[in-house]
Amino acid sequence: MPQQRTDADQQPFAASPSEDTDPVEPDPADELAPLDEPADALDDPNASWADGSRVDEWRGDAALHVTATDDTNPPVSAPPASVTPVSAPPAPPVSAPPAAPVSAPPASATVPVSAPPAPTAAPVSAPPAPPAAPVSAPPASAQPYSVAPVSAPPAPAQPYSGAPVSAPPAPAAAPVSAPPAAAPVSAPPASTPPPAAAPAFGPPASVVPTSGPPASAVPDPRIGSDEENEPVSAPPDDAPPVVTRPSLADPGDPEQVLAAYRWRLDPVTLREELTEPDDLRAIRRRLTEKLGSAVDNRARARLLSLRAVASRILGDLDDALADGRLALTYAEATGELRRTALAQARLAHVLRWRGDFAEADQLFAQANSVELPDRLRAALHEHAGRSCYDQGRLMEACEHFEKALDLRGAGDAELLDRVRVALDAVTVRAETDGFGTYPRSRDEVLDRDRPPLPDRDGPLWGYTSQDGDMVVPARYAEAQPFHDGLAWVRRPDSDRWSLINLLGTTVIPPSFRAAQPFSDGLAWVVGEGGWTAIDATGAVQVAPNFAEVRPFRRGLAAVRREGWGAVDRTGRVIVPTRYHGFVTELADGQQIDGFTDEGLAVVDVAGRRGVVDRTGTVLVPPAHPMLVIHPVAFLIESDNGRWGALDRRGVPLIDPVHRDRAEVLEEIDRLLTDANPVL
Repeated sequence: MPQQRTDADQQPFAASPSEDTDPVEPDPADELAPLDEPADALDDPNASWADGSRVDEWRGDAALHVTATDDTNPPVSAPPASVTPVSAPPAPPVSAPPAAPVSAPPASATVPVSAPPAPTAAPVSAPPAPPAAPVSAPPASAQPYSVAPVSAPPAPAQPYSGAPVSAPPAPAAAPVSAPPAAAPVSAPPASTPPPAAAPAFGPPASVVPTSGPPASAVPDPRIGSDEENEPVSAPPDDAPPVVTRPSLADPGDPEQVLAAYRWRLDPVTLREELTEPDDLRAIRRRLTEKLGSAVDNRARARLLSLRAVASRILGDLDDALADGRLALTYAEATGELRRTALAQARLAHVLRWRGDFAEADQLFAQANSVELPDRLRAALHEHAGRSCYDQGRLMEACEHFEKALDLRGAGDAELLDRVRVALDAVTVRAETDGFGTYPRSRDEVLDRDRPPLPDRDGPLWGYTSQDGDMVVPARYAEAQPFHDGLAWVRRPDSDRWSLINLLGTTVIPPSFRAAQPFSDGLAWVVGEGGWTAIDATGAVQVAPNFAEVRPFRRGLAAVRREGWGAVDRTGRVIVPTRYHGFVTELADGQQIDGFTDEGLAVVDVAGRRGVVDRTGTVLVPPAHPMLVIHPVAFLIESDNGRWGALDRRGVPLIDPVHRDRAEVLEEIDRLLTDANPVL
């Protein structure tokens, strides 16, 4: 049984859609417009840049003190003053420091922490010097040389009386890191003859050892503990930063929390695994609170559809269905392609969980437009594949997973992981149940009747069904394909076009010298005047006033009079007819006749390209040699042949410094790398 919820948790929202007149607000969970809007699903970018650099705060020359004369605090790296260094040259050193000893204790000092303990042992690495004045440890009574040291600065006049920084103090009876006196590890026997010359690698006396951490970094052993006599070693290298997985309990905006959260899939059902139900209910309540202050259709569509996502995962499918349908109503009222696609996909996911697969598959197919960002299209194919998996259509599911990988697999590790889980589930299921039926076509998924196709029989044309049967006799000199269930045909004895339906019945008798296929319920025809638009009954909707036309697309059609512009279904001029042409092209190279599904068109003025929208607003002035439409930007070419990008307001997004479109697409993809669709 689903857990009972309060009224505040699932407040119904029944405001009617209204026309949006306010500017587009930031949509943190489902928008993808780079730079100015946060993001959910490929409608707006939610790019984040993480600085993984780390600063090493060890400052050896500032933190390590090298002078010491306190008998109770022996240094680490110097031999006793009374020991003659093994490698000392016979001549007095040039770089000896003044009288104040730098790193050596007096001869009476106890055994140092890291030095060989017995006077009979001589360290190998000590710099050479005569007994009276070794380079690295002159006795306290030694007088400084009159010449300035070459490689070592003079030590402070006052000796440092505290513990040396480079090593912790150790009890005299139990040196921490020194081996027993009988077997010194780091020193050869005292009888080892000294070399004839000073070693080239010997550091001056004032050089601070680099292999030891500051004293504060090495803790003292506990007296009486097992660790007391164990050697003290340098701390390990910095461990890599721990990556914290986002949680539904994270504070902040609920839309951002949902966008950042990464769901795990059940390997059998391919549904999201819910491990934090209480936190998800809290997110749903916060979405409801935001919904109460939503002022336009964009915000209402976004928040309702996200609340549907939360309710679906919580198992409240009735509430999720109500929110999903209302969200789609608001999204369609905005007229925005990506917002509508997101609402369709989220509703389809609810229907899939309810077992309403036919409607779910149709919504997934309707949402997946070539004009959407690749990341969103890949997510739509992935979720459509899961719906097919639930139905046992495993071959069709694999087709969708393959298309998702084709779109985003090369650069999306998370998608690769999810598809891998899905394919493993398909493999297991196919071993017992088989792969199911063959994949359906898009028309079959959308439950469209596939119309008869024009087919020639001798010199004349007719129409055959998908099975090859002649369903409309071959009696026409010319025949156009069916659109909206209607087709234009011309008989051999006439130069005028007539209109027939799927049964071959004449709907409009031979009347027009030219005709274009129906689109959006209207067709352009030429009678006695110029091009005019009629409906299926032959009634004139747009008066004959144009020399050239393009098909209607989402209520708009490109037309040419003195120049190119656009009209709506009533003939009202929306875009002034002052441009030299419509040259709309998508980033993948696809050519569009007039306006895109999103209501954008590329216009040309004297070889310079710009962008107008469905209201006639100029988004980008015609100033660029080349311009193509990207799902979240406009790709532009400069006069010197370099490519860059503008955002959807025409503001520079990427400087035109790239050699080709591909480099700009990679840069946009990098900017949107953290934007993930919440479906």
